[in-house]
Amino acid sequence: MTRGSLTWIRRLSFAAVLLVVAVAPGPAAGSRSGACTGPGGPGGSGCGSEGTVRWSRLLPGAWVAQPGLLGTTPAQGQAYAALGDQVAALGSGLAVSAYAAGSGQPLWTADLSGFPAGSAIVSVRVWPGVVTAGVRRPAAAGTAAREEVVLAAATGRRIRAYPAAPFGGAVTADAAATVIVGAHAVTRYANRTGAVVWSRPTGSAAQAWQEDGNRLYVTVAARGYLGAAPVTALRQINLGTGAERLVRPRRHAFAGPLSLAFDGVVLFASDSGVTAYSAGTGARLWHRQAALAESVDVAGRRLYLLVGNALVGVDPHTGARLARVRGATAASDGLYGVRAGVVLGLDHGALGKAWGYDVARQRVLWTSAPLPWPHYFVDLSGIGGSTSLSGDGLLLAVCAELGPPPAAGVAQRCLRPELTALNR
Repeated sequence: MTRGSLTWIRRLSFAAVLLVVAVAPGPAAGSRSGACTGPGGPGGSGCGSEGTVRWSRLLPGAWVAQPGLLGTTPAQGQAYAALGDQVAALGSGLAVSAYAAGSGQPLWTADLSGFPAGSAIVSVRVWPGVVTAGVRRPAAAGTAAREEVVLAAATGRRIRAYPAAPFGGAVTADAAATVIVGAHAVTRYANRTGAVVWSRPTGSAAQAWQEDGNRLYVTVAARGYLGAAPVTALRQINLGTGAERLVRPRRHAFAGPLSLAFDGVVLFASDSGVTAYSAGTGARLWHRQAALAESVDVAGRRLYLLVGNALVGVDPHTGARLARVRGATAASDGLYGVRAGVVLGLDHGALGKAWGYDVARQRVLWTSAPLPWPHYFVDLSGIGGSTSLSGDGLLLAVCAELGPPPAAGVAQRCLRPELTALNR
């Protein structure tokens, strides 16, 4: 299986497991999305309250509103967003727009010129001092399948563009340097000059990878992530220094494809379930049958698995169960990830809402005001840039005004698409 297909199997499994946990009446479709203006704003408890709208800004380009998981999306292609401490960024087509994370004030828009027709942005990330945008080239372009463009976070000035693997790109970056997962190597570049600081070959076939803090784990499999050959080792690469060591399992191969990495533990998924190994020694730590690896909660220091009809939080080193969400609380096609012990999800449609479900207390912690046709920005990392790992906000696209009813089989045009930031 490819890295992408494994992620979407997990995403679709999640869609089958949770039931909508926050349903309440709201305004009709086409209403203006709320903005937090003080104690009387949406939610009724001040702009700092969880679930209140921090800001909304009109989105550029043509967008449509669709039922179900899609919600408000570009009329052509997809959009990707990222939220940092200072900057929120959104990429669609070949343009990246940046906004102040706290106020939504537009900062800049950068058009990524020089790419052949058919190219499009496939990821956006915000880092200290820079924004990176992965641009996928069409297959017939004859050059690198993907390039990672580095932009100055303050101005949008294009700094560099580096070749990357189709499912690679920037794994860490700042104003000084960027580390790129390429098709055949992991490379750290100096942004000022574009010079290679260090490079670690990963073989002729593109490999699967996972990032865990300051370390990157890259599989060693004869035919890469597209082949059926087993993973016989992992390359552990220090993202700062480039120091590399090979980690081998005690047996001839790890149990399945690489799925997640966290806190010095790597997870591999197979038909029999999930197996955890020490990322330092390759020793087998634990196994959970009939489970799928779903996500990492960095602040909560837990791994989350799908086991039957339940979402289970486990200790990464022992596999011991630390939390469980199940039954009527656990089954919505709108659940997207866990942050600091809170499940983040959406109710879809014209009366859509965002909500947070407290895993420890087993109850809804907060619910937003109605946000028509809400959409989380999801990519291969799961919830993607919709919410930062450590920040206090999340990003959604919503449709504040619908166009006229469309013809049969045609998505309804959105007259006022908005990028909306919520407090969480």
